[in-house]
Amino acid sequence: MKDLGKVDVVVVGGGINGAGIARDAAGRGLSVILCEKGDLAEGTSSRSGKLIHGGLRYLEYYEFRLVREALIEREVLLRAAPHIVWPMRFVLPHSPEQRPAWLVRLGLFLYDHLGGREQLPGCRRIDLRRDPEGKAIKDDYKLAFEYSDCWVDDARLVVLNALDAAAKGARVMVRTAATKARRVNGAWEVEFTSSSGEAFRATAKALVNAAGPWVENVINGVVGSNSARRVRLVKGSHIIVKKFWEGQNAYLFQNHDKRVIFVNPYEGDKALIGTTDIPYEGKAEDVAISEDEIDYLLKAVNRYSRTQLKRADVLHSFSGVRPLYDDNAANPSAVTRDYVFDVEGTPPLLSVFGGKITTYRKLAEHALQKLRPTFPDMGGDWTAKAGLPGGDMPGGFDAFLKGMQARYPWLPAEVARHYARLYGSLSERLLNGAKSLADLGGHLGSTLYKAEVDYLRAHEWAMSSDDILLRRTKSGLHMTDAEKKVLAALF
Repeated sequence: MKDLGKVDVVVVGGGINGAGIARDAAGRGLSVILCEKGDLAEGTSSRSGKLIHGGLRYLEYYEFRLVREALIEREVLLRAAPHIVWPMRFVLPHSPEQRPAWLVRLGLFLYDHLGGREQLPGCRRIDLRRDPEGKAIKDDYKLAFEYSDCWVDDARLVVLNALDAAAKGARVMVRTAATKARRVNGAWEVEFTSSSGEAFRATAKALVNAAGPWVENVINGVVGSNSARRVRLVKGSHIIVKKFWEGQNAYLFQNHDKRVIFVNPYEGDKALIGTTDIPYEGKAEDVAISEDEIDYLLKAVNRYSRTQLKRADVLHSFSGVRPLYDDNAANPSAVTRDYVFDVEGTPPLLSVFGGKITTYRKLAEHALQKLRPTFPDMGGDWTAKAGLPGGDMPGGFDAFLKGMQARYPWLPAEVARHYARLYGSLSERLLNGAKSLADLGGHLGSTLYKAEVDYLRAHEWAMSSDDILLRRTKSGLHMTDAEKKVLAALF
Protein backbone atom coordinates (compact mmCIF):
# COMPACT_ATOMS: atom_id res chain seq x y z
CA MET A 1 0.00 0.00 0.00
CA LYS A 2 1.48 3.33 -1.08
CA ASP A 3 1.76 5.88 1.72
CA LEU A 4 0.72 9.38 0.65
CA GLY A 5 1.90 10.83 3.93
CA LYS A 6 0.26 13.40 6.19
CA VAL A 7 -2.15 16.06 5.01
CA ASP A 8 -4.50 18.50 6.68
CA VAL A 9 -7.73 17.49 4.95
CA VAL A 10 -9.03 14.54 2.96
CA VAL A 11 -12.15 15.41 0.93
CA VAL A 12 -14.29 12.50 -0.25
CA GLY A 13 -16.40 13.30 -3.33
CA GLY A 14 -15.47 14.98 -6.59
CA GLY A 15 -18.76 16.75 -7.25
CA ILE A 16 -19.26 20.49 -6.99
CA ASN A 17 -19.26 20.59 -3.18
CA GLY A 18 -16.16 18.42 -2.79
CA ALA A 19 -14.23 20.28 -5.49
CA GLY A 20 -15.30 23.62 -4.02
CA ILE A 21 -14.22 22.64 -0.51
CA ALA A 22 -10.88 21.29 -1.77
CA ARG A 23 -10.24 24.55 -3.64
CA ASP A 24 -11.16 26.73 -0.67
CA ALA A 25 -9.03 24.67 1.73
CA ALA A 26 -5.99 24.66 -0.56
CA GLY A 27 -6.29 28.42 -1.00
CA ARG A 28 -6.11 28.86 2.78
CA GLY A 29 -2.78 27.07 2.85
CA LEU A 30 -4.02 23.64 3.92
CA SER A 31 -2.67 20.45 2.36
CA VAL A 32 -5.50 18.57 0.68
CA ILE A 33 -6.34 15.25 -0.95
CA LEU A 34 -9.53 15.16 -3.03
CA CYS A 35 -10.67 11.65 -3.97
CA GLU A 36 -13.51 10.66 -6.30
CA LYS A 37 -14.56 7.06 -6.91
CA GLY A 38 -15.53 7.83 -10.52
CA ASP A 39 -14.93 10.87 -12.70
CA LEU A 40 -15.23 14.47 -11.55
CA ALA A 41 -18.90 15.55 -11.70
CA GLU A 42 -19.94 12.08 -12.83
CA GLY A 43 -22.93 11.99 -10.48
CA THR A 44 -25.36 14.76 -9.61
CA SER A 45 -23.10 17.65 -10.59
CA SER A 46 -23.20 16.97 -14.34
CA ARG A 47 -26.93 16.19 -14.39
CA SER A 48 -28.39 19.47 -13.25
CA GLY A 49 -30.54 21.97 -15.12
CA LYS A 50 -27.33 23.94 -15.91
CA LEU A 51 -28.55 27.06 -14.12
CA ILE A 52 -27.06 29.50 -11.65
CA HIS A 53 -30.24 30.88 -10.17
CA GLY A 54 -31.78 32.15 -6.98
CA GLY A 55 -34.63 29.68 -7.13
CA LEU A 56 -37.71 31.77 -7.84
CA ARG A 57 -40.08 29.03 -6.72
CA TYR A 58 -38.31 28.66 -3.34
CA LEU A 59 -39.87 31.98 -2.31
CA GLU A 60 -43.21 30.17 -2.02
CA TYR A 61 -41.66 27.95 0.64
CA TYR A 62 -40.28 31.00 2.53
CA GLU A 63 -36.67 30.01 1.81
CA PHE A 64 -35.64 33.68 1.88
CA ARG A 65 -32.14 33.08 3.30
CA LEU A 66 -31.35 30.50 0.65
CA VAL A 67 -32.74 32.64 -2.20
CA ARG A 68 -30.83 35.72 -1.03
CA GLU A 69 -27.59 33.75 -0.73
CA ALA A 70 -28.13 32.18 -4.15
CA LEU A 71 -28.82 35.56 -5.79
CA ILE A 72 -25.64 37.01 -4.29
CA GLU A 73 -23.67 33.96 -5.47
CA ARG A 74 -25.13 34.39 -8.95
CA GLU A 75 -23.29 37.72 -9.19
CA VAL A 76 -20.08 36.25 -7.73
CA LEU A 77 -19.97 33.37 -10.22
CA LEU A 78 -20.82 35.59 -13.16
CA ARG A 79 -17.67 37.57 -12.40
CA ALA A 80 -15.51 34.55 -11.56
CA ALA A 81 -16.18 32.49 -14.67
CA PRO A 82 -17.66 34.51 -17.56
CA HIS A 83 -16.64 31.77 -20.01
CA ILE A 84 -18.91 29.11 -18.48
CA VAL A 85 -21.49 31.34 -16.74
CA TRP A 86 -23.55 33.84 -18.72
CA PRO A 87 -26.85 35.75 -18.41
CA MET A 88 -30.09 34.31 -19.71
CA ARG A 89 -33.57 35.82 -19.88
CA PHE A 90 -36.51 33.65 -18.82
CA VAL A 91 -40.03 34.20 -20.11
CA LEU A 92 -42.80 33.07 -17.77
CA PRO A 93 -46.21 32.94 -19.50
CA HIS A 94 -48.90 33.74 -16.97
CA SER A 95 -51.27 30.91 -16.15
CA PRO A 96 -53.95 32.25 -13.75
CA GLU A 97 -55.02 28.70 -12.87
CA GLN A 98 -51.72 28.21 -11.00
CA ARG A 99 -50.77 31.62 -9.55
CA PRO A 100 -52.45 35.06 -9.69
CA ALA A 101 -50.54 37.76 -11.59
CA TRP A 102 -50.05 39.88 -8.46
CA LEU A 103 -48.28 36.98 -6.72
CA VAL A 104 -45.94 36.47 -9.68
CA ARG A 105 -45.19 40.23 -9.76
CA LEU A 106 -44.46 40.21 -6.02
CA GLY A 107 -42.16 37.21 -6.37
CA LEU A 108 -40.24 38.84 -9.21
CA PHE A 109 -39.96 42.12 -7.29
CA LEU A 110 -38.40 40.23 -4.38
CA TYR A 111 -36.21 38.31 -6.80
CA ASP A 112 -34.90 41.54 -8.31
CA HIS A 113 -34.11 43.17 -4.96
CA LEU A 114 -33.36 40.43 -2.42
CA GLY A 115 -29.80 39.73 -3.54
CA GLY A 116 -28.36 43.12 -4.48
CA ARG A 117 -28.59 42.58 -8.25
CA GLU A 118 -25.84 44.53 -10.05
CA GLN A 119 -25.02 42.98 -13.43
CA LEU A 120 -28.33 41.62 -14.70
CA PRO A 121 -31.38 43.49 -16.03
CA GLY A 122 -34.55 43.40 -13.95
CA CYS A 123 -37.91 41.85 -14.72
CA ARG A 124 -40.42 43.24 -17.19
CA ARG A 125 -43.94 42.55 -18.39
CA ILE A 126 -44.40 41.03 -21.86
CA ASP A 127 -47.40 41.15 -24.19
CA LEU A 128 -47.27 37.73 -25.84
CA ARG A 129 -49.55 38.92 -28.67
CA ARG A 130 -47.08 41.64 -29.68
CA ASP A 131 -43.56 40.84 -28.40
CA PRO A 132 -41.38 38.35 -30.35
CA GLU A 133 -41.09 36.04 -27.34
CA GLY A 134 -44.78 35.26 -27.81
CA LYS A 135 -44.43 33.74 -31.30
CA ALA A 136 -43.76 30.28 -29.90
CA ILE A 137 -46.62 30.44 -27.36
CA LYS A 138 -50.27 29.48 -27.92
CA ASP A 139 -52.85 32.24 -28.31
CA ASP A 140 -54.49 31.15 -25.03
CA TYR A 141 -51.75 33.02 -23.17
CA LYS A 142 -51.66 36.78 -23.45
CA LEU A 143 -49.41 37.95 -20.62
CA ALA A 144 -45.90 36.94 -19.54
CA PHE A 145 -43.14 38.15 -17.27
CA GLU A 146 -39.45 38.13 -18.14
CA TYR A 147 -36.61 38.00 -15.62
CA SER A 148 -32.88 37.24 -15.46
CA ASP A 149 -30.85 34.29 -14.23
CA CYS A 150 -27.67 32.61 -15.47
CA TRP A 151 -26.62 29.56 -17.44
CA VAL A 152 -23.68 27.41 -16.34
CA ASP A 153 -21.75 24.48 -17.75
CA ASP A 154 -22.11 22.46 -14.55
CA ALA A 155 -19.50 19.77 -15.19
CA ARG A 156 -16.90 22.33 -16.23
CA LEU A 157 -17.60 24.33 -13.07
CA VAL A 158 -16.55 21.25 -11.09
CA VAL A 159 -13.42 20.73 -13.20
CA LEU A 160 -12.39 24.39 -12.87
CA ASN A 161 -12.64 24.15 -9.08
CA ALA A 162 -10.54 20.98 -9.11
CA LEU A 163 -8.00 22.67 -11.41
CA ASP A 164 -7.73 25.62 -9.06
CA ALA A 165 -7.39 23.31 -6.06
CA ALA A 166 -4.58 21.42 -7.83
CA ALA A 167 -2.85 24.69 -8.79
CA LYS A 168 -2.85 25.57 -5.09
CA GLY A 169 -1.26 22.26 -4.12
CA ALA A 170 -4.16 19.85 -3.67
CA ARG A 171 -3.77 16.25 -4.83
CA VAL A 172 -6.75 15.28 -7.02
CA MET A 173 -7.34 11.53 -7.31
CA VAL A 174 -10.08 10.42 -9.73
CA ARG A 175 -11.37 6.87 -10.02
CA THR A 176 -10.06 6.34 -6.52
CA ALA A 177 -12.52 5.45 -3.76
CA ALA A 178 -12.07 6.03 -0.05
CA THR A 179 -12.59 2.51 1.30
CA LYS A 180 -11.83 2.85 5.00
CA ALA A 181 -11.33 5.68 7.48
CA ARG A 182 -10.54 5.29 11.17
CA ARG A 183 -9.40 7.58 13.98
CA VAL A 184 -5.93 6.52 15.11
CA ASN A 185 -3.77 8.47 17.58
CA GLY A 186 -5.70 11.72 17.12
CA ALA A 187 -5.76 11.64 13.31
CA TRP A 188 -7.70 10.07 10.48
CA GLU A 189 -6.11 7.10 8.75
CA VAL A 190 -7.76 6.88 5.33
CA GLU A 191 -7.35 4.05 2.84
CA PHE A 192 -8.07 4.41 -0.87
CA THR A 193 -8.39 1.95 -3.75
CA SER A 194 -8.10 2.99 -7.39
CA SER A 195 -10.13 1.47 -10.22
CA SER A 196 -6.98 -0.40 -11.27
CA GLY A 197 -6.70 -1.98 -7.82
CA GLU A 198 -3.83 0.14 -6.50
CA ALA A 199 -4.06 0.86 -2.76
CA PHE A 200 -3.08 4.09 -0.99
CA ARG A 201 -3.04 5.37 2.56
CA ALA A 202 -2.96 8.87 4.03
CA THR A 203 -3.17 10.48 7.46
CA ALA A 204 -5.31 13.60 7.88
CA LYS A 205 -6.30 16.05 10.61
CA ALA A 206 -9.85 16.34 9.24
CA LEU A 207 -12.09 14.28 6.98
CA VAL A 208 -14.73 15.94 4.79
CA ASN A 209 -17.57 13.81 3.45
CA ALA A 210 -18.96 15.54 0.35
CA ALA A 211 -20.15 12.36 -1.34
CA GLY A 212 -23.55 13.74 -2.33
CA PRO A 213 -26.08 10.91 -2.76
CA TRP A 214 -23.52 8.57 -1.16
CA VAL A 215 -22.97 10.69 1.97
CA GLU A 216 -24.60 8.11 4.24
CA ASN A 217 -22.61 5.30 2.58
CA VAL A 218 -19.42 7.06 3.61
CA ILE A 219 -20.64 7.63 7.18
CA ASN A 220 -21.92 4.09 7.66
CA GLY A 221 -19.58 2.09 5.42
CA VAL A 222 -16.24 3.88 5.10
CA VAL A 223 -16.16 5.45 8.56
CA GLY A 224 -18.34 2.91 10.38
CA SER A 225 -20.22 5.62 12.25
CA ASN A 226 -23.73 7.08 12.15
CA SER A 227 -25.47 10.43 11.97
CA ALA A 228 -28.79 11.76 13.21
CA ARG A 229 -29.15 13.60 9.89
CA ARG A 230 -30.44 11.91 6.78
CA VAL A 231 -30.19 12.55 3.08
CA ARG A 232 -33.34 12.42 0.98
CA LEU A 233 -32.86 11.34 -2.61
CA VAL A 234 -35.03 13.08 -5.19
CA LYS A 235 -34.75 12.22 -8.88
CA GLY A 236 -34.66 14.97 -11.45
CA SER A 237 -34.79 14.13 -15.16
CA HIS A 238 -34.29 16.20 -18.32
CA ILE A 239 -34.94 15.66 -21.99
CA ILE A 240 -33.17 17.24 -24.98
CA VAL A 241 -35.05 18.11 -28.17
CA LYS A 242 -34.41 20.26 -31.21
CA LYS A 243 -34.86 23.95 -30.38
CA PHE A 244 -38.33 25.05 -31.49
CA TRP A 245 -38.30 28.83 -31.03
CA GLU A 246 -36.30 31.81 -32.23
CA GLY A 247 -34.13 33.90 -29.95
CA GLN A 248 -31.83 33.10 -27.04
CA ASN A 249 -34.39 33.50 -24.27
CA ALA A 250 -35.51 30.55 -22.17
CA TYR A 251 -39.04 29.75 -20.99
CA LEU A 252 -40.43 28.84 -17.60
CA PHE A 253 -43.73 26.96 -17.81
CA GLN A 254 -46.06 26.46 -14.85
CA ASN A 255 -47.54 22.98 -14.87
CA HIS A 256 -50.96 21.85 -13.61
CA ASP A 257 -49.37 20.63 -10.36
CA LYS A 258 -47.88 24.13 -9.77
CA ARG A 259 -44.36 22.88 -10.48
CA VAL A 260 -42.33 24.85 -13.02
CA ILE A 261 -40.50 23.42 -16.04
CA PHE A 262 -37.47 25.13 -17.57
CA VAL A 263 -37.09 25.12 -21.35
CA ASN A 264 -33.62 26.42 -22.13
CA PRO A 265 -31.55 26.93 -25.29
CA TYR A 266 -28.86 24.25 -25.30
CA GLU A 267 -25.78 23.61 -27.39
CA GLY A 268 -26.84 25.99 -30.16
CA ASP A 269 -29.62 24.14 -31.95
CA LYS A 270 -31.12 22.17 -29.07
CA ALA A 271 -33.37 22.69 -26.06
CA LEU A 272 -32.97 21.31 -22.54
CA ILE A 273 -36.28 20.63 -20.79
CA GLY A 274 -36.64 19.77 -17.12
CA THR A 275 -36.91 18.90 -14.39
CA THR A 276 -39.00 16.36 -12.56
CA ASP A 277 -39.11 15.91 -8.76
CA ILE A 278 -39.64 12.28 -7.77
CA PRO A 279 -38.70 10.48 -4.53
CA TYR A 280 -35.97 7.96 -5.29
CA GLU A 281 -35.22 4.80 -3.35
CA GLY A 282 -32.70 2.87 -5.48
CA LYS A 283 -28.94 3.09 -5.88
CA ALA A 284 -27.94 6.55 -7.00
CA GLU A 285 -25.71 5.14 -9.74
CA ASP A 286 -28.69 3.31 -11.29
CA VAL A 287 -30.89 6.37 -11.78
CA ALA A 288 -32.62 6.62 -15.18
CA ILE A 289 -35.48 8.56 -16.70
CA SER A 290 -38.85 6.81 -16.96
CA GLU A 291 -41.40 7.02 -19.76
CA ASP A 292 -43.80 8.66 -17.30
CA GLU A 293 -41.29 11.45 -16.72
CA ILE A 294 -40.78 11.96 -20.44
CA ASP A 295 -44.55 12.16 -20.89
CA TYR A 296 -44.82 14.63 -17.99
CA LEU A 297 -42.22 16.97 -19.47
CA LEU A 298 -43.67 16.80 -22.98
CA LYS A 299 -47.17 17.57 -21.69
CA ALA A 300 -45.89 20.54 -19.69
CA VAL A 301 -44.30 22.04 -22.81
CA ASN A 302 -47.23 21.21 -25.08
CA ARG A 303 -49.60 23.02 -22.74
CA TYR A 304 -47.96 26.30 -23.82
CA SER A 305 -46.07 25.73 -27.05
CA ARG A 306 -47.43 26.09 -30.56
CA THR A 307 -44.97 23.36 -31.57
CA GLN A 308 -46.41 20.14 -30.17
CA LEU A 309 -43.59 17.82 -29.16
CA LYS A 310 -43.86 14.05 -29.55
CA ARG A 311 -41.95 11.18 -28.00
CA ALA A 312 -39.96 10.81 -31.24
CA ASP A 313 -38.66 14.39 -30.81
CA VAL A 314 -36.64 13.42 -27.73
CA LEU A 315 -33.01 13.21 -28.86
CA HIS A 316 -31.37 12.51 -25.52
CA SER A 317 -32.24 12.37 -21.84
CA PHE A 318 -30.50 12.19 -18.49
CA SER A 319 -31.39 11.79 -14.83
CA GLY A 320 -29.67 12.79 -11.63
CA VAL A 321 -30.25 12.24 -7.95
CA ARG A 322 -30.38 15.31 -5.76
CA PRO A 323 -29.03 14.53 -2.29
CA LEU A 324 -31.30 16.85 -0.31
CA TYR A 325 -31.24 17.30 3.44
CA ASP A 326 -34.25 15.39 4.79
CA ASP A 327 -36.43 17.99 6.53
CA ASN A 328 -39.48 15.65 6.52
CA ALA A 329 -41.42 17.69 3.96
CA ALA A 330 -44.23 15.64 2.42
CA ASN A 331 -43.87 17.13 -1.07
CA PRO A 332 -40.53 16.44 -2.82
CA SER A 333 -40.69 19.90 -4.41
CA ALA A 334 -40.94 21.45 -0.95
CA VAL A 335 -37.87 19.70 0.46
CA THR A 336 -35.32 22.37 1.30
CA ARG A 337 -32.50 23.00 -1.18
CA ASP A 338 -30.49 24.52 1.65
CA TYR A 339 -27.45 22.74 3.05
CA VAL A 340 -26.67 21.39 6.50
CA PHE A 341 -23.38 20.27 8.04
CA ASP A 342 -22.84 17.49 10.53
CA VAL A 343 -19.51 17.92 12.37
CA GLU A 344 -18.73 14.96 14.58
CA GLY A 345 -15.87 13.90 16.85
CA THR A 346 -12.17 14.65 17.18
CA PRO A 347 -10.45 14.70 14.76
CA PRO A 348 -13.53 16.04 12.97
CA LEU A 349 -15.68 14.33 10.36
CA LEU A 350 -17.59 17.01 8.48
CA SER A 351 -20.47 15.64 6.37
CA VAL A 352 -22.38 17.77 3.87
CA PHE A 353 -26.12 17.27 3.44
CA GLY A 354 -28.00 19.04 0.66
CA GLY A 355 -26.96 22.13 -1.23
CA LYS A 356 -27.37 23.33 -4.79
CA ILE A 357 -24.85 24.15 -7.48
CA THR A 358 -25.47 27.90 -7.24
CA THR A 359 -24.43 28.09 -3.59
CA TYR A 360 -21.50 25.66 -3.69
CA ARG A 361 -18.89 28.40 -3.12
CA LYS A 362 -20.64 29.71 -0.02
CA LEU A 363 -21.17 26.15 1.19
CA ALA A 364 -17.42 25.52 0.87
CA GLU A 365 -16.65 28.73 2.72
CA HIS A 366 -18.99 27.77 5.56
CA ALA A 367 -17.47 24.28 5.68
CA LEU A 368 -13.97 25.72 6.20
CA GLN A 369 -15.31 28.04 8.88
CA LYS A 370 -16.62 24.95 10.68
CA LEU A 371 -13.11 23.49 10.55
CA ARG A 372 -11.36 26.55 11.95
CA PRO A 373 -11.09 25.08 15.49
CA THR A 374 -8.93 22.32 13.93
CA PHE A 375 -6.93 24.77 11.79
CA PRO A 376 -6.76 28.05 13.75
CA ASP A 377 -3.81 29.32 11.69
CA MET A 378 -5.29 28.74 8.23
CA GLY A 379 -6.00 31.68 5.92
CA GLY A 380 -9.27 33.58 5.91
CA ASP A 381 -12.16 33.59 3.46
CA TRP A 382 -10.83 34.35 -0.03
CA THR A 383 -12.99 32.93 -2.83
CA ALA A 384 -15.64 35.70 -3.06
CA LYS A 385 -13.44 37.86 -5.30
CA ALA A 386 -11.25 35.17 -6.86
CA GLY A 387 -11.67 34.14 -10.49
CA LEU A 388 -11.80 30.56 -11.69
CA PRO A 389 -9.23 29.19 -14.19
CA GLY A 390 -9.74 30.67 -17.65
CA GLY A 391 -12.07 33.41 -16.39
CA ASP A 392 -9.65 36.32 -16.61
CA MET A 393 -11.39 38.26 -19.41
CA PRO A 394 -11.02 41.98 -18.63
CA GLY A 395 -13.19 43.09 -21.53
CA GLY A 396 -15.76 40.33 -21.14
CA PHE A 397 -16.38 37.15 -23.13
CA ASP A 398 -17.25 38.75 -26.47
CA ALA A 399 -14.08 40.85 -26.48
CA PHE A 400 -12.00 37.81 -25.54
CA LEU A 401 -13.52 35.74 -28.37
CA LYS A 402 -12.92 38.54 -30.88
CA GLY A 403 -9.29 38.77 -29.82
CA MET A 404 -8.86 35.02 -30.02
CA GLN A 405 -10.27 34.92 -33.55
CA ALA A 406 -7.84 37.70 -34.53
CA ARG A 407 -4.90 35.72 -33.12
CA TYR A 408 -6.01 32.47 -34.79
CA PRO A 409 -7.75 33.51 -38.05
CA TRP A 410 -7.43 29.96 -39.41
CA LEU A 411 -9.53 28.54 -36.58
CA PRO A 412 -13.16 27.86 -37.67
CA ALA A 413 -15.57 30.20 -35.89
CA GLU A 414 -17.47 27.41 -34.13
CA VAL A 415 -14.22 25.84 -32.89
CA ALA A 416 -12.95 29.19 -31.63
CA ARG A 417 -16.21 29.75 -29.73
CA HIS A 418 -16.09 26.19 -28.37
CA TYR A 419 -12.57 26.73 -26.99
CA ALA A 420 -13.39 30.18 -25.62
CA ARG A 421 -16.53 28.93 -23.87
CA LEU A 422 -14.97 25.83 -22.31
CA TYR A 423 -11.45 27.00 -21.54
CA GLY A 424 -11.48 30.79 -21.64
CA SER A 425 -7.94 32.14 -21.38
CA LEU A 426 -6.66 28.57 -20.91
CA SER A 427 -7.36 28.09 -24.63
CA GLU A 428 -3.83 29.34 -25.26
CA ARG A 429 -2.48 26.32 -23.39
CA LEU A 430 -4.67 23.99 -25.44
CA LEU A 431 -3.67 25.57 -28.76
CA ASN A 432 -0.02 25.41 -27.69
CA GLY A 433 1.37 27.51 -30.53
CA ALA A 434 -0.72 25.85 -33.27
CA LYS A 435 -0.57 27.72 -36.58
CA SER A 436 -3.04 25.69 -38.65
CA LEU A 437 -5.84 23.13 -38.31
CA ALA A 438 -3.31 20.43 -39.16
CA ASP A 439 -1.47 21.30 -35.94
CA LEU A 440 -4.57 20.26 -33.95
CA GLY A 441 -4.20 16.65 -35.04
CA GLY A 442 -6.98 14.53 -36.45
CA HIS A 443 -10.56 15.80 -36.63
CA LEU A 444 -12.71 13.46 -34.51
CA GLY A 445 -16.12 15.00 -35.21
CA SER A 446 -18.06 18.21 -34.53
CA THR A 447 -15.60 20.69 -32.93
CA LEU A 448 -13.42 17.95 -31.43
CA TYR A 449 -9.80 17.60 -32.56
CA LYS A 450 -7.14 15.33 -31.13
CA ALA A 451 -5.28 18.28 -29.58
CA GLU A 452 -8.26 18.89 -27.29
CA VAL A 453 -8.40 15.21 -26.30
CA ASP A 454 -4.68 15.26 -25.50
CA TYR A 455 -5.12 18.43 -23.47
CA LEU A 456 -8.01 16.96 -21.45
CA ARG A 457 -6.07 13.81 -20.72
CA ALA A 458 -2.95 15.71 -19.68
CA HIS A 459 -4.52 18.54 -17.67
CA GLU A 460 -8.10 17.67 -16.70
CA TRP A 461 -8.03 14.05 -15.51
CA ALA A 462 -9.99 12.69 -18.50
CA MET A 463 -9.54 8.92 -18.60
CA SER A 464 -12.34 7.71 -20.88
CA SER A 465 -14.24 8.84 -23.94
CA ASP A 466 -17.32 9.51 -21.78
CA ASP A 467 -15.28 11.87 -19.60
CA ILE A 468 -14.72 13.94 -22.73
CA LEU A 469 -17.99 13.50 -24.62
CA LEU A 470 -20.38 13.89 -21.67
CA ARG A 471 -18.60 16.04 -19.09
CA ARG A 472 -15.47 17.95 -20.21
CA THR A 473 -17.29 18.82 -23.45
CA LYS A 474 -20.76 18.14 -24.83
CA SER A 475 -19.36 16.91 -28.14
CA GLY A 476 -21.23 13.63 -27.71
CA LEU A 477 -24.46 15.48 -28.55
CA HIS A 478 -23.08 16.40 -31.98
CA MET A 479 -21.11 13.32 -33.05
CA THR A 480 -22.15 10.14 -34.85
CA ASP A 481 -21.82 6.71 -33.29
CA ALA A 482 -18.96 5.94 -35.68
CA GLU A 483 -17.09 9.07 -34.59
CA LYS A 484 -17.60 8.16 -30.93
CA LYS A 485 -16.10 4.71 -31.55
CA VAL A 486 -12.98 6.30 -33.05
CA LEU A 487 -12.56 8.40 -29.91
CA ALA A 488 -13.14 5.41 -27.63
CA ALA A 489 -10.35 3.56 -29.48
CA LEU A 490 -7.89 6.27 -28.39
CA PHE A 491 -8.41 5.13 -24.80
